[in-house]
Amino acid sequence: MTTRKLWIGFILVMTISFGVLGYYGREIYREAPPIPERVITTEGQVVMTGQDIKDGQNVWQSIGGQEVGTIWGHGAYQAPDWNADWLHREAVFILNQWAGLDYGLTYEQLNDEQKAMLKARLQNELRTNTYDPATGVLTISDVRAKAFAEMSRYYRGLFMDDPSMDDLRDAYSIPANSIKTEDRMFKMNTFFFWTTWSTITHRPHSEVTYTNNWPPDELVGNKPTSSLILWTGFSVIVLLAGIGLMIWFYASRREEENEEAPHQNPLLQVPQTPSMKATLKYFWIVTALILVQISMGVITAHYGVEGQGFYGIPLAQLLPYSITRTWHIQLAIFWIATSWLATGLYLAPAISGQEPKYQKLGVNLLFGALLVIVVGSLLGQWMGVMQKLNLVDNFWFGHQGYEYVDLGRFWQLFLFAGLFIWLFLMGRALLPALKNQKENRHLLIMFLIASVAIASFYGAGLMWGRQTHLALAEYWRWWVVHLWVEGFFEVFATVAIAFLFVRMKLIKASLATTTVLFSTIIFLTGGILGTFHHLYFTGTPTAVMAIGASFSALEVVPLVLMGYEAYHNLGISRAREWVKTYRWPIYFFVAVAFWNFLGAGIFGFLINPPIALYYMQGLNTTPVHGHTALFGVYGMLGMGLMLFVLREMNLNVTWKEKPIKIAFWSINIGLLLMVLISVLPVGLAQTWVSVKYGLWYARSAEFLQTPAMETLRWLRAIGDTIFAVGVLFLAWFVFGLKGGWSVEKKD
Repeated sequence: MTTRKLWIGFILVMTISFGVLGYYGREIYREAPPIPERVITTEGQVVMTGQDIKDGQNVWQSIGGQEVGTIWGHGAYQAPDWNADWLHREAVFILNQWAGLDYGLTYEQLNDEQKAMLKARLQNELRTNTYDPATGVLTISDVRAKAFAEMSRYYRGLFMDDPSMDDLRDAYSIPANSIKTEDRMFKMNTFFFWTTWSTITHRPHSEVTYTNNWPPDELVGNKPTSSLILWTGFSVIVLLAGIGLMIWFYASRREEENEEAPHQNPLLQVPQTPSMKATLKYFWIVTALILVQISMGVITAHYGVEGQGFYGIPLAQLLPYSITRTWHIQLAIFWIATSWLATGLYLAPAISGQEPKYQKLGVNLLFGALLVIVVGSLLGQWMGVMQKLNLVDNFWFGHQGYEYVDLGRFWQLFLFAGLFIWLFLMGRALLPALKNQKENRHLLIMFLIASVAIASFYGAGLMWGRQTHLALAEYWRWWVVHLWVEGFFEVFATVAIAFLFVRMKLIKASLATTTVLFSTIIFLTGGILGTFHHLYFTGTPTAVMAIGASFSALEVVPLVLMGYEAYHNLGISRAREWVKTYRWPIYFFVAVAFWNFLGAGIFGFLINPPIALYYMQGLNTTPVHGHTALFGVYGMLGMGLMLFVLREMNLNVTWKEKPIKIAFWSINIGLLLMVLISVLPVGLAQTWVSVKYGLWYARSAEFLQTPAMETLRWLRAIGDTIFAVGVLFLAWFVFGLKGGWSVEKKD
């Protein structure tokens, strides 16, 4: 396939995919669940206002938002999904009210015929849409207003200071007085009411709720829709067809890989420019951030079994679960991105062979900005969760409450500016190569496009405001998480690895160009519109489910050939004796291929089909995919790129390989054990009860605090410990390169 045809394919995929993504973004805006101006009873009493609901969303964000349980299935897994929990409790309260009035009994004391009658009455009560778009008024019955008062009392006790709920707070890792004022508590309850109302209320002229009948709960009539089952079947067909076409392409068009590797490393005589040397401190920070991130992960996981303590230490008083989880996720994004950006800064002058004026100064200034963003955003998040900021200040400097983009808006803007400074530094260093290197020009253009995408697509995180509708905020949030983190960083890494091998004359530039373009087209064909698979149940129209199911299946297609990628990289590592000096960076790329297949492929498709995600959304099957894809793929890539650059920085020394060998195997084995003997079994057990009883039970303390589930969560310590040992050895090795204890001088 010619380069010209591949460029045409790339442009078409980008244009069509983003056109569809933008069109349905508009549809999400039009069809999102309405926020009423007022909620009143049938007697005209005002229960809450639309402003209460919007302020309540900000209160929820200020305590950690998606880092404290989930809303619409997105967030943390320690506490309940607040919509599933509220919905079931509300339903039981109403049924008991009616049973008491009609029969003088509780609902459970009724016979089957009486239960069936009240259950049908309940479903009609909850599922009927009583919102009037002309007046902006939502009218609820008196019994539902009583249910709101009862739910408000319950959640007030949980989030504030009811001593009778201490055990439940421990089970959910929610400190007492997480919310400190009655006004804030009332407003957050109105937000919980509205998001739950969206999950059970039919869309106008439809028999499906705003969240496509999610969460599953047979009591209230939330069952899988026919569209959900239909598009699940279609996604499997798309997957099989895509795999068939991919294998056919590889079988019919794959060229011989490379010319024979040179006998000597061609990079031995390549000079290290001042700005290239200045990137070393980035990798020290990467290593330090990994250590802190893993520490936060250990504490967060331990809260799952000890509630608010860490081996008897009441650590949650200072570092509550919502903070340790926030930092664990945020630091992962920071160190992975830093590693990749530093690799770009190192490669740009190396590729062009020229050092632009003041390039080192720019690299150093960007490094300083990075430190300010990391420290400032983490401190702001802590202050927000500890309720030391008002709601406006919290939005700007504290905790936005949206997973992966928790940092305050000021820090987002600062990071966005920093990415464009990085892009400027990259562009000015690459410009001479674009003018002079004809053979590598197409690869350089792709490298520059990926760099532009990294800088610009983070801007999607600026598209929502402090009180933007949750459905729209989720739409834009997944632009950042799926397209920025999972999408264009993947493209950038693919190009960067290709450049590394081309510079070493292990791959022909022409083959690298066609491979990168083809891989990018295949990945983005499914990846861009596959963003919608995160939005099935977030107040979106059914068409989003149809597109998301079909194209997210295509995301898996290129991953079935990851075994070939791993074999290819292993072959490169054995090409010549001198290439073996790069063995461990290349082994990390082999690990990327493995985790791409297992974590992104198998565990990703485990939860992506609509019928699977209907029962699994918000369960521990999601962090199975999250850990093995985010860390297994992107984390391993970050480590591999870091080691590649560190290897090139000083080719005149021999690495002592024992520490990095222990690090490599411990990190990979630990991650595998963490998932297979703990997180995955917990998620599958939750899935079983989610299907049988409903999501409310799968996320309840009643189920998760059973001895069997406690044991499964404790078993995670085995994998976590092995993993942590690997990270310590990695840090020992990286810092030892400068200290001298990780290298031997060549004779």
